[in-house]
Amino acid sequence: MTIQEATNQQEWDEFLKAQQYSPFLQSWTMGEVYRDVGEEPVRLEAREGNDLVGICQAVVVPAKRGKHLAIAYGPVLRGQGSGVRGQTLDALFKDLKTIAREHHCSFIRVSPFWPTSTPSPSGTKPSPLHLLAEHIWCIDLQNKTEEEILKNMRQNHRNLIRRAQREGVSVTASANPNEEIEEFFRLYEETRKRHHFVPYPAEFIRSQVRHFSAQNACTLYLARYNNEVIASSVHMHFGGETSYHHGASTHKYPKIPASYLLQWTAITDALKRGDHLYNFWGIAPEGVKKHPFRGVTTFKTGFGGELMELMHCFDVPLKPPYYATRAFELWRKWKRGF
Repeated sequence: MTIQEATNQQEWDEFLKAQQYSPFLQSWTMGEVYRDVGEEPVRLEAREGNDLVGICQAVVVPAKRGKHLAIAYGPVLRGQGSGVRGQTLDALFKDLKTIAREHHCSFIRVSPFWPTSTPSPSGTKPSPLHLLAEHIWCIDLQNKTEEEILKNMRQNHRNLIRRAQREGVSVTASANPNEEIEEFFRLYEETRKRHHFVPYPAEFIRSQVRHFSAQNACTLYLARYNNEVIASSVHMHFGGETSYHHGASTHKYPKIPASYLLQWTAITDALKRGDHLYNFWGIAPEGVKKHPFRGVTTFKTGFGGELMELMHCFDVPLKPPYYATRAFELWRKWKRGF
């Protein structure tokens, strides 16, 4: 087993696309997005001889609460079998610790795209806060027709999709996403104020759209009513998966269900591309009333699908300042009520 810096983008992405799940946050292109916003990507690959068996993309996060190395939905290992995982993870984490210390990080934070039944590696602690969504709502698109997906929706959602069509809502994929993303931001700011969430930085979203749309791996959807954009979303396409990543809407026309038709358009486009998975991303776990995803859970689950639960984010402590960061985050978690 050897661990080395990855240099071949094509080989990296082909390996990722060949796995059961291909989270675009581990794609090579996503590393360039992080670089644009000042978070240096670290790309390691694990090999047995010449055979690529695992990849791990991390970023150096210069956070005020504690500089750390963050791993979003990785590492990704071939087959994800427990035998391979143990050996490969041990080798990867040995090098990750060295790199993290070289960058003066006090800990490593890992949010893997692994099922909840996966045991946490030794020497780790459960993270006080989640890094990414851990309760994922997905629609399996394999061998499905539009009619079957409609049938599995809540009746209310089917009615709202048809109502939007009757009211004259039109949904289009932007031909100039780098320019029309400003329409999205106009709605995004309104949505932020309405729902009181912490938004992604505008430059982060702009960079995502710029890099991924250049590879036909991103769609900016615009829903119009009376020639006015009233809902918009950014969807990512990677490895046969479509991910609903960013969404925004206006409350100016509360009785026009444009967002329902927008999602239905994105789902049917995914079917036409031959994608096997439609990922709505995060929903609130059952029983947690103050979770930040509580407001969108009913909307997402109404389209049909199933819950995918991922193991909780974990930390690898490296230096004593980590424990001050941990104490602060535990306090913040308590303040947020979950």
